[in-house]
This record gives sequence, structure tokens and C-alpha cells, in this order.
Amino acid sequence: MVLNEKKNLNYLNKILEHLGIACKKMLNENKYSIYIKEGEEISKFLALIGANRAVMKFEDIRVQKEMRSKVNRLVNCETANLNKTINASIEQIAAIKKLKQTGKFNKLNDNLKEIANLRLENPDMSLIDLGKLLKIPIGKSGVNYRLKKIIEFANE
Repeated sequence: MVLNEKKNLNYLNKILEHLGIACKKMLNENKYSIYIKEGEEISKFLALIGANRAVMKFEDIRVQKEMRSKVNRLVNCETANLNKTINASIEQIAAIKKLKQTGKFNKLNDNLKEIANLRLENPDMSLIDLGKLLKIPIGKSGVNYRLKKIIEFANE
């Protein structure tokens, strides 16, 4: 709201504070402004002045924005996880192929050979799912440990 006099600004500010509505003051070229920044405070103000339809519309917009933000965060997180999984899988497959080309693959113990073959057969599978396919199933950390060992062996 833009006011012409500072005393009106201070008066309006006191009223809003008394009613529990947080607002900010601003001076700009002999114009005094008071504004409300937080969504909850805007809703309280609209309800106070009797703009019930505006409150409903404003809250609807806030809910839609919040839902879009949550969806975007989830999509971004999922995309980052997929990229991480794919990059790790590429590194693991490259190490396994290197071991096969150099003849070192046969020097791996049976547990490492089993997980290596499963990784080659299932390049886009998660570590949890790979662990379930083993003769003796193991968890994600066990699969990760074995694949790291293969990478280390390939880098020697």
C-alpha cells in the first residue's frame, strides 16, 4: 500500500502489528509504502479486510506452487540418483571388460566373478536388485563393496 504521509504509514503499521500481521515499511521518492511479503501474512490481511474470495484464490495458488515445487524437487532428486547409478554402472562395466581383456578376470574369486557377470547382464539394475540375484543374496553395501574391489583390481 502506498501512502502520502509518514504518520499514516506509522499508524497503519501499528494497526497491522497489533492485529498480528507482519509487514515491512519502505520510503521511495516522498512515497511511503507498506508491504506484506509472507504468504501466510497476506492471507491474514485479506481475511481481515473481508476479501474472502481473494483469500481462497490466493491459498489455491499457494498450494499449486507448493505442489509444483515438491514435484520438481522429487524429479530433480530422482534424476540425480539415476545419473549417479548410470555413471557408476558405466565405470563398473568398463573395469570388468578391462579385466576380461587383460586376462585378469579369471583371477577374481567366485563372489567377484558372479557379481561382475550379473553387472554385465544387467547394466541398468540397482545395487539392491543385483544383490537379490546372487546365489546367496546380499545387500546394497555388500554389492557395492564387491564392485569397488573389481574396480580396484582393474586399476592395478
